[in-house]
Amino acid sequence: MNKKVKVAIVGYGNIGKYTLEAIKQSEDFSLAGIVRRNPNEEQPQELAGIPVVGSLGALKDVDVALLCVPTRSVEKYAVDALSRGVATVDTFDIHGDILELRRTLNDVACKHKTTAVIAAGWDPGSDSVVRTMMEAIVPRGITYTNFGPGMSMGHTVAVKAIEGVEKALSMTIPVGTGIHRRMVYIELKEGYSAGEVIQRIKEDDYFKHDETHVLIVDDVEALIDMGHGVHMTRKGVSGATHNQLLSFDMKINNPALTAQVMICAARAAVRLSSGAYTLPEIAPIDLLPGDREQWIKKLC
Repeated sequence: MNKKVKVAIVGYGNIGKYTLEAIKQSEDFSLAGIVRRNPNEEQPQELAGIPVVGSLGALKDVDVALLCVPTRSVEKYAVDALSRGVATVDTFDIHGDILELRRTLNDVACKHKTTAVIAAGWDPGSDSVVRTMMEAIVPRGITYTNFGPGMSMGHTVAVKAIEGVEKALSMTIPVGTGIHRRMVYIELKEGYSAGEVIQRIKEDDYFKHDETHVLIVDDVEALIDMGHGVHMTRKGVSGATHNQLLSFDMKINNPALTAQVMICAARAAVRLSSGAYTLPEIAPIDLLPGDREQWIKKLC
């Protein structure tokens, strides 16, 4: 890839901010602009000199739209971008709905001869690639994915959208063997019943499958730490040999790593044929900048 990939950031919350930082550190990218809900308001200092617009259509010659928006808004923004012939990368994180989203966006992407890389965060995303390799080299066995302890961006955003919640933080606590406890801290909006709001949270799809505890606090900001992590293990059989044990660990800043995975996925997006893809479907070498042969020499 000789020319820079021209990208737009759609949404400017936590992930959008870290995506901007990642773009600045990536020599093979240039920023076309940022799409925000309120582009005419005073913008933060770091956006000085950067085009800030209200819709993707207001920007020219965008190769890839990086969708830094809540998961439940991804499909709407992706369809809009793909229909304009602009490739997309998103961090959709409702695991059970990924296949359906892939089918929907695949149809749109193929129709408009472009690409969508979906669920391209760290889980689902880069962790999905690790699980794929574990399954490949230990074909029979069990994999456990244990998240945290740490702040879940997707769950936090989901709580903030619930009626009656002023501010929120959702922490993921690993219990073990892939089971998790959700600790949710909220500031309650004036006039709302704590019991009713807590019930809405526990019935939300993000939380109803896990043990969830909701606590009312005075100041959510005082609790926030964007650190997170994962510990994955797989124990099983390679060929006829038992007791093969694989392990993968990382401790991370959640939005920073999510943003970096999106940048990697954007590189792949401009190299792929039309359609929708998850990260396990993409050759890892296409996530890296520059010439394939230099990476083959270094990595092999």
